[in-house]
Parts: sequence; C-alpha cells; structure tokens
Amino acid sequence: MLKSLAAFLLIFWAGVSCAKPIKVVVISDLNGSYGSTDYAPRVSRAVDWIIKTKPDLVISTGDMVAGQRSPALSNAHVRRMWTAFHETVSDPLDRAGIPLAVTPGNHDASAYEAFAAEKRIFAAEWEDRKPDLKFIDDAGYPFFYVFEIGGVRFASLDATTLGPLRGDQHDRLKTTMSQASAAVTFSHLPLFPFAIKREREIIGDPALEELYQELGVDLHLSGHHHAFWPGYKDGVAYVSQACLGGGPRALIGTRDRAPHALTILTISPDGTIDVEARRGPDYARAIDFGSLPKEIGVLRRLDLMR
Repeated sequence: MLKSLAAFLLIFWAGVSCAKPIKVVVISDLNGSYGSTDYAPRVSRAVDWIIKTKPDLVISTGDMVAGQRSPALSNAHVRRMWTAFHETVSDPLDRAGIPLAVTPGNHDASAYEAFAAEKRIFAAEWEDRKPDLKFIDDAGYPFFYVFEIGGVRFASLDATTLGPLRGDQHDRLKTTMSQASAAVTFSHLPLFPFAIKREREIIGDPALEELYQELGVDLHLSGHHHAFWPGYKDGVAYVSQACLGGGPRALIGTRDRAPHALTILTISPDGTIDVEARRGPDYARAIDFGSLPKEIGVLRRLDLMR
C-alpha cells in the first residue's frame, strides 16, 4: 500500500529489510544523434556527480547509444559507439565500484528484426560487464533479469517495441517478484504516455498493470519520453526519466521542453523511498514537483497522492 507524506515520499508498508539507506541514481537516454560516438559534456558531469555521491546502484533506462538508424549502421560502427559509452559512463562507474544495471532501449537493442544485429551486439557488450549483484533471475541478462539489494527487488523489463511485453516476461515476474518486500521495475518504454509527440510510444499493457497489483509492485521507472515526471495510479508509482543526451521533450499539457536531469531514489531502513530529480548541467538544483503538471492522462502527480 502506498501513502503520501511531505517531501514526496513513498511508503512501503510491507517493510524493507535494508540495514541502511539504499541510494539509487537513474539515468536515461544519454545518446546524441544517429551514429554519434561522443557524448555531451553534461553526461560526463553527471557521471562525475554520481561518483562523488557514491550511490549503491545506478540504473540506466535505455538509449545509451544512437543506433536504430535506416539504413542500419555497420557492426563496426555500433561497436565504436559502445566503446565511447563505456569510456564515458561504464568504465568510470566500474572504477568507482558502483554497479550499473542497464535495460535495453530502442536505439540500443530494438527487438524489431531489422535491428537484430544491434541487439546481438548489445548482448555481447554487456555479457562481460554484468554487475556484482545478488541475482534472482539472470537467464535473460541483459534484457529481462531480476536482482535484489537489501531486501528490495529490481526487475529489468525488455521493452523496446510498442505494445505489451513480449515473450514470457509476465510469467517470470510472477516467479521472481512475488516474495519481494519492495519491488521496483524498470524499462525503456513506459506503460503510459508522458511527453508530447510520444503519446503512442508506450507499452500500454493492461495485463502488466494487473500483475503489478497482484505482486505489489511499488515503482516503475521508464525512459524514452525525455522528460521527468513522477506519477501514480492504483497505488503504483510511475516515474518518467529526463534525458541526459539530445532531444528533451515537453510534458503533455506544457509547452517548454523539460530540463536535462537525473533521478535519485533513497530507500530508507523504514521502507521510505524519496524520489528526487536534479537538473543539469551541474545537478545542484532539484526539480520542484510543484512546477510540473498535476495530472497527465490517467496518472496523478506523486506528491498529490491521497
């Protein structure tokens, strides 16, 4: 059950067995234009900020490189893009001892057949970069997989195409998440629309919503819409990530493009989760929830939860 508090807190009454606060930083959509092999300076500044903050985990909700171009990029070019990403993001985090949990984006590993080669490269790139975490289900890593930190279970969903989840992901969620004291899922595409001109680019999976209710999933993190917005529906929080790369978008119901930002989750020993977003380029200023739309579609802003 979720309940609202000041400072925009989520309460997981089921209880979490973590002995100390768990800090998670969420980054998303870091890529530039199609085929780019470099990153905007704000990406490196975000990585530097993360390393200074020393979180327990970093989650990327996809679009780390700039593939999915037609005609398709050569395998060699795709590999060069991944080399640039690792040099900018993965390697600095690894040297700092901070685990990075990724989920595929449509520009990383689209499930559409035309980009099968990029998907194979994505799998190969992350095979030797598997984070040192307690895995509950790693058979599908780095696509669908589940791990646990301090009693909190996290599940990466493979969602790079429009429409309901593909394959056996629903069944595997049932198997791996039913005993969790707190449950967080993350994917590239969101379940609901957040940004203008991306209204139809969603999972839109009523069966997944029902499964979240059945399993008691508390929080879903998504990318792709390039705008931060924290909402909830039926006791589940749905948080859309801002982009760190190119193409910030305007939230539905607004005109101005959203700022570049990253999201910070702090899970306290009592089960409280604080949701915050910090804006680039220096990540010193938090985004004021009061500046965001109160509602987007069927979702209501998280701090207004009743």
